[in-house]
Amino acid sequence: MEHQLLIYNTLTRRKEVFKPLHAPHVGMYVCGPTVYGDPHLGHARPAITFDLLFRYLKHLGYKVRYVRNITDVGHLEHDADEGEDKIAKKARLEQLEPMEVAQYYTNRYHEAMDALNVLRPSIEPQASGHIIEQIALVEEILKNGYAYESQGSVYFDVAKYNKDHHYGKLSGRNLEDVLNTSRQLDGQEEKHNPADFALWKHAQPEHIMRWPSPWGEGFPGWHCECTAMGRKYLGAHFDIHGGGMDLIFPHHECEIAQSVASQGDDMVHYWMHNNMLTVNGQKMGKSYNNFITLEELFNGTHPLLEQAYTPMTIRFFTLQAHYRSTVDFGNEALKAAEKGLERLMDAVSGLERVTPAKTSSVEVTPLRQKCYEAMDDDLNTPIVIAHLFEGAKMVNNLLAGNDTITAEDLKELKETFHLFCFDILGLKAEATSNAAREEAFGHVVDMLLEERAKAKANKDWATSDKIRNELTALGFEIKDGKEGTEWRLNK
Repeated sequence: MEHQLLIYNTLTRRKEVFKPLHAPHVGMYVCGPTVYGDPHLGHARPAITFDLLFRYLKHLGYKVRYVRNITDVGHLEHDADEGEDKIAKKARLEQLEPMEVAQYYTNRYHEAMDALNVLRPSIEPQASGHIIEQIALVEEILKNGYAYESQGSVYFDVAKYNKDHHYGKLSGRNLEDVLNTSRQLDGQEEKHNPADFALWKHAQPEHIMRWPSPWGEGFPGWHCECTAMGRKYLGAHFDIHGGGMDLIFPHHECEIAQSVASQGDDMVHYWMHNNMLTVNGQKMGKSYNNFITLEELFNGTHPLLEQAYTPMTIRFFTLQAHYRSTVDFGNEALKAAEKGLERLMDAVSGLERVTPAKTSSVEVTPLRQKCYEAMDDDLNTPIVIAHLFEGAKMVNNLLAGNDTITAEDLKELKETFHLFCFDILGLKAEATSNAAREEAFGHVVDMLLEERAKAKANKDWATSDKIRNELTALGFEIKDGKEGTEWRLNK
């Protein structure tokens, strides 16, 4: 079937038909983590959002080159041009090499993403491995007159750029707004105006991450890496740039300015941003004591958590909201998602127990079409999930004998569930999710065997044999011994 995929372009503030620049090839760049701490809830949302897009584009037949960077240098503490490099600070505090810190937390990030069933990108470049490309970018911007050198650092001249172009077109800000909201920063005397941002920073003697450059030893500004690496791996023009809404300003705004200042136009065709998340209605932050790492979430070790939540519960909960709407993490909502996911997985497994009939009293073909329509409407996963729940009701009615289905329709229903649950939404069956259920089953079997023991004691051989035979028929092996009765399930 033909698909007309609509995606919301932050730049134009409207949904647009997705038309790749070089179909069937698609270039997609997504801002990855700054690896100085354990992955947290804030990392999960964009990872799941753009994993969904990656999966769907591939399903539609596109050859996707997905680039997601690792920031391991240049991201200063206050996301501006002040403070210490986040990686370097962590290294100093823990008496480690900066790259040792970066590697450790990169590994931790990968482990968490694997648990969430987030596919690895096609290329995962590191900022520190592309210093040459970033220096070349700065040189281009200087050559074109949109930057200036000051005390060994190089700054982007926002006011001069804004005379020829529009600084603020992505975020909807004008330069006066930017100037009025810019704080007085450390090193402010180096800048022509407070809105200017660093392309290259002079390294002070104590700064441990430094590289030689035409302007002296230093390190690249945070915004440079994505522009330089996006161009290197996806070309001067590519299809999609994604990230969290918090990156629209200043990070992505600065990326556009760097791109236009260096090559004359924006590299990116569609800018996509996922919305933010809150915890119990509050912005997540260490100062609010609601900063939850993914490991704490999976293990239930944070004080705000009433229990552990599996990675698939987190993924399913995230997908229950549209990527452009906010998500509020709370115990009640997560428990509801846990039950919803269980219902969906029960339906998938239940399909294997449905016996085909000669005729169908259910109509299964519209389900696939409805799910596609929702996905094509800017990845509307809440509607996809709602349709799948309707399909789950259908499965339950089939199992209850209220409806019938032909072998052909059953095959279609199985394929539709598998396609959208697993291939596109990226859900998967979790062994841990069945642990509580299997424990409950074990208690039931033990209870039945206790009743059997009572029956034997009362010489009620008919009841004793019936319990044994029924359990044997269900696949349980019952073994009577001197120490009592043992059982195991033969699978």
